Amino acid sequence: MKPHTGVVTRLNAAMHAGFFLLLAASVARFVAAHGSSGATPLILSLTGALALVYVAGVLSWAVLGRWHQVWLAAVIGVWLALVVAAPSFAWCAVPLFFVCLQVLRPRTVIVVVVLLTVATILAQLRIASEFDPSIVLAPIAVALMATMTFLQLDRDRKKLGNLVKDLLGARVDLAQSQRLAGMMNERERLAREIHDALAQGLSSMRMLLQAAQRSWDTDPELAKAHVSRAVDAAGDTLAEARRFVQDLGSPRLDATDLAESLKDLAEQIGFAAMHEVRFQTSGDPYPLAPRLEAGLLRVAQGALANVSEHAGAEKAAITLTYLADKVVLDIRDDGVGFDPASARTSGDRGNGLRMISERLAELGGEMVVESAPGEGTALAVTVPTREVR
Repeated sequence: MKPHTGVVTRLNAAMHAGFFLLLAASVARFVAAHGSSGATPLILSLTGALALVYVAGVLSWAVLGRWHQVWLAAVIGVWLALVVAAPSFAWCAVPLFFVCLQVLRPRTVIVVVVLLTVATILAQLRIASEFDPSIVLAPIAVALMATMTFLQLDRDRKKLGNLVKDLLGARVDLAQSQRLAGMMNERERLAREIHDALAQGLSSMRMLLQAAQRSWDTDPELAKAHVSRAVDAAGDTLAEARRFVQDLGSPRLDATDLAESLKDLAEQIGFAAMHEVRFQTSGDPYPLAPRLEAGLLRVAQGALANVSEHAGAEKAAITLTYLADKVVLDIRDDGVGFDPASARTSGDRGNGLRMISERLAELGGEMVVESAPGEGTALAVTVPTREVR
């Protein structure tokens, strides 16, 4: 089953275990009650068929795709035949409730759950020595509790997903606010530096040169002294300018390289969507030009946005490879895939690829897309670095 949360994953494991435990208990009960009667080979054959079909579906769940409902129909069909032959197998319907809730649409779920509940009730009535209201009420109660429990888990999952999106939005807003506050603080620092150093130095130079101008004809020696002092003031002001410009250029925030930025991006995209994104590097890292790092980061953001919005993937991977004269950025997912040829002419995903291609054209890079419906997507981006190393 496709896991949405840790709770649902554990519920799936418990559901599968419960199914086989109930199946084994039903077989043991039948054999203990009937021994090697004529019906025993049929019951054992149907039990084996049911277990085989169920296991095959669970193991190949990821590749079944649209055949999930066909598999479920086969499981229910074999189970109904088994219940008709041996009513004690009716309680295997309980884990089947959860399978129906995950595979079928709400309206269809109601019909199938009612069918399973009625079959369970009729099977219990067949083997009951006398009518007992619990025979009718117990299956209904179990079906109702199972259905409501799963629906509540699904509602909680969606609510959690919305909360995560809101949290990520709040983090973006907070980051923007912090960035704006940092810009305002830097502006105030520059204003203080300009006022305390440059403005004062320029003002002193202006006054010295004005004094030299006034005394140029009457007292040349004094004028030369004023000019000399103005030169010294200019040197001091230039030194101050270089000091605070160098201070401005030094890292003041947590500066990171491309690999760290991609790692942070991968962590941010994963918890959202409720899917896993891995990041790894290959080769010996070396410094890249800021323009190149920014471009590749934007490419990764656009590609992962496509994965989150369109792929329906459970897993994605980012690989940054350093080669001698180029870097390669690979982004892969195991989603629904698409037809790259048709995407170039229509759809949001085509627009995303077009914008990535335009950005790579500015960097002198190229892009290769490999995808097909139902087979995931691989995007390979190659950008030369010989000009910036």
